[in-house]
Amino acid sequence: MGKIVCLMGKSSTGKDTIYKELLGREDLRAALPFETIVPYTTRPIRAGEREGVEYHFTDEAGFQKLKADGKIIEDRAYNTCHGLWRYFTVNDGSIRLEEKNYLIIGTLEAYQAFRKYFGDEKVLPVLVTLDDGVRLQRALDREKRQEHPKYEEMCRRFLADSEDFSDEKLAQAGNPRGFVNHDLETCIQEIAAYAKSNL
Repeated sequence: MGKIVCLMGKSSTGKDTIYKELLGREDLRAALPFETIVPYTTRPIRAGEREGVEYHFTDEAGFQKLKADGKIIEDRAYNTCHGLWRYFTVNDGSIRLEEKNYLIIGTLEAYQAFRKYFGDEKVLPVLVTLDDGVRLQRALDREKRQEHPKYEEMCRRFLADSEDFSDEKLAQAGNPRGFVNHDLETCIQEIAAYAKSNL
């Protein structure tokens, strides 16, 4: 029987990079053969993203239809400077825990929704952390590379992280095991060892 490993953390902690390394490196995939659960979003596609890889991109009407059909496992809505953006996971028939292990990126709320949907024993939380100053510089560097940088939205997300990952909310989620991403390779190896010992 498989499990879902849920990578969580504030913006610009390196979750996306760690996720890609755990899925893409041959040395890690041999020990941890993860499958992916592609999330859905209503936000616009960013430079370098591809439909069905980072996300399934849809609109508000698409979200409402999936919700009406009872297929939403979890969802989050953000009132951004560019309108309402939703991020959500859909029970679209691709998740087969009887056969495979999965790796996802999520929020604390998403993690708890997965636990409620699949059961505590089926979801392993992994919290990626990093100094706020380093995170802010990383976020700024990433946004500068976009064709149309959205600095207001970057700042909104940075400030929202303080509330989303407050001590109280971390406690409600059972204080997931944290891994500091000062050195990427060390962090990846620590997470891989932790996941392997808990699958």
